[in-house]
Amino acid sequence: MTQAEDGASNKELYALLHVSPEASDEEIRKAYRQWAQIYHPDKYQSPQAMFIMKEVATENFQRICEAYEILSDEYKRQIYDIYGMEGLASGLELGPKLNKAEEIKEELERLKRKREEEKKSAHFQPSGVILAQLSVPSLLAGHGIMRAMSMNSEIQSQISKNNVIAVGGTLAVKGNDGDAAANAVFRHQLSSVSSIEIMASAGLRGLIGVQTSRQLSRHANATMGLAMSLRDGSLNLTNSWNRQLSTTSNASIELILGSDSSVAVGWRKKEQKMAAAGEIRIGTSAIGAVGRYTHRFSSKSHGRITGKIGSSALELEIGGGRKISDFSTVRMLYTIGIQGIYWKLELHRGAQKLVVPILLSRHINLGFAAGAFLLPTSLYLTLKSLVFKPYYRRREKRQALENMEQTRVQVKEAKAAAEKAQQLLQNVANRKRNKQLESNGLVIVEAVYGNPKVIKSINNPEERNDELASQMMDVTLPLNFLVSDSGQLKLHEGVKKSGIMGFCDPCPGETKKLYVKYTYGGNNYEVTPSLDVGKWVGLTKRLQGLKC
Repeated sequence: MTQAEDGASNKELYALLHVSPEASDEEIRKAYRQWAQIYHPDKYQSPQAMFIMKEVATENFQRICEAYEILSDEYKRQIYDIYGMEGLASGLELGPKLNKAEEIKEELERLKRKREEEKKSAHFQPSGVILAQLSVPSLLAGHGIMRAMSMNSEIQSQISKNNVIAVGGTLAVKGNDGDAAANAVFRHQLSSVSSIEIMASAGLRGLIGVQTSRQLSRHANATMGLAMSLRDGSLNLTNSWNRQLSTTSNASIELILGSDSSVAVGWRKKEQKMAAAGEIRIGTSAIGAVGRYTHRFSSKSHGRITGKIGSSALELEIGGGRKISDFSTVRMLYTIGIQGIYWKLELHRGAQKLVVPILLSRHINLGFAAGAFLLPTSLYLTLKSLVFKPYYRRREKRQALENMEQTRVQVKEAKAAAEKAQQLLQNVANRKRNKQLESNGLVIVEAVYGNPKVIKSINNPEERNDELASQMMDVTLPLNFLVSDSGQLKLHEGVKKSGIMGFCDPCPGETKKLYVKYTYGGNNYEVTPSLDVGKWVGLTKRLQGLKC
């Protein structure tokens, strides 16, 4: 079977003892005693025992003892669950008040923020947006393609431990008219839960104001601001409240009192595969609602749909984007609404954005609207198939080879250590295997772990890639060792399989998968992702934790 490597980076100690992250203290003690019987150095004191075997046993016994010491201690286990070994090495001393996971996490977050603030001290953080509005109808009428352009830029600097200053400006041009603005913000951290900002802007929408924020509780915060316009002297009072509803969602309420009063209620939810947001706003000048849904197809690509409706807007936007590097993302969106039909191109790099909306038509024509949507979609799919995919395959292969070369020594040492650990499991694993053979139980015939592209070539010799062959390892023996007397094999969800005793990470930085062939009841089986749900239900009775 192929199995996607788990994303939990702080669970290797659970894999080492072969227990679930939700295991009880008694289950952890039991697992420790079982592994100690295998790897205790005293078992290798006889003259027949090779010195190298005793050395391997001692090294792995120390790993088991360290895992047990951490997971059997309530406070250490809570810190490890949140931040892994890095949290334990941070030097945090738990006082009597830090007796809940939430309180420990909050304290660790505070220390983490403190370290990050120290690193950022005296460093500049630039951000900016360039907006270039293009118009095809204007070009066809002989008035040029550029409708308007604006540039916004800001530089933020941590000038001391509790003080931040940000300065920026805006330039805007539309036709023969132009405008500009300069703004500055000074932020002071009053305490760990509150801050105050003083802001001033001159030129376009000149104003001066003050804003204060406070953390009301662990899950709620509030902001209040007062601003005065330098043009007409009008005052605007802003109040907003935010509350975290769950680990993935939060809600907000905003109240604005002034020349353009309004009240808005918003909601956001963000998970690994999707993100959604919505807002309803009722004001003296306009009423409207907006909703957005983003779905991640992979770690690099996503799709998005946005809808707007109200007294001044009726619009549907659909499109998607792709991450082209660690810091850059491109996005193309198609918009149809009362303002016309648009294409919008976006380039995001770090905190910098380039946005290019292109007006195709001011009038809604169903034939033209369909063509404007299908043309770029067809072009993208064609380029993706003929250009992008081949390019990314070549680049991924090159990066994989470079990564393999850089980690060659590390992987070689890890494999050698894993193979030595397997040797000490061999007698018990063979005994368990023979017992399962006698009863027609579960026997692991072949199991390999590593790069999915290499594993895929096991049954497809024509796809074999000898350059990447070293990025997998045989784990048949440790899996036979983990088969229970009742003929079941369970690999716990939420832990790294590379942390299991006798395993290692054969391709650091790459996705790992597990492939298993086994016999049960005298029949041969091969666990693969192509199994239908009905077949998988039957397999889970004896194999658990193998399927994604």
